[in-house]
Amino acid sequence: MSGRNHQGIGMTSQRTRDRLIRRLRQQGIQNDQVLDVMRRVPRHLFVDEALAHRAYEDTALPIGYGQTISQPFIVAHMTQLLLEDGNANSVLEIGTGCGYQTAVLAKLFPQVYSVERIEALYQQAKQRLAELELYNVQLRYTDGTEGWPNLSYRFDRIIMTAACTEIPEALIAQLNDGGIMVLPFDNGIDQTMTKITRGRNGLVYEALEKVAFVPLLPGLN
Repeated sequence: MSGRNHQGIGMTSQRTRDRLIRRLRQQGIQNDQVLDVMRRVPRHLFVDEALAHRAYEDTALPIGYGQTISQPFIVAHMTQLLLEDGNANSVLEIGTGCGYQTAVLAKLFPQVYSVERIEALYQQAKQRLAELELYNVQLRYTDGTEGWPNLSYRFDRIIMTAACTEIPEALIAQLNDGGIMVLPFDNGIDQTMTKITRGRNGLVYEALEKVAFVPLLPGLN
């Protein structure tokens, strides 16, 4: 990423970004904070230079290692869900990937924790986030199915950027009272964006729209 223009030119210019924001608003993203952050975070810095001209299309793009950078609408939608039901201090992201969703979260939450199981992606994301001077982010190269290791407190929000067939117990245990978890759930037939809230009487599940994510895998790579 070193030497690449943060502001962007041509197909990565502010005008191109503004068109994406208008499209996101038309698709139902109404949170002005989310839209403002999506306008400001340079998505073209999180993809290969050969794909930079497509960075502000509303589409997922490959980032190598069988992974993708999520479609901007999905990033905005999941982030908007995390911001519902009051203020939150800390958020845990399962699946750092290229670091784009992490950067968006870092502009909206005081404390961001993110884990990645693919070492090469972890190293790339660490460099990108440092160059953007996002110092409220802590990254770990670890198995995301185990949540954030060796942590004694719970998170206000948890976001998973890979589809699970079973919600890891470690993540449920690390969700704070009143907390929200957003993830794609795979029932073996299709995937559904799911919002989970920890209420007074336990977990409340809300199934939303159909989605398509890479699968959540255990272990390290």
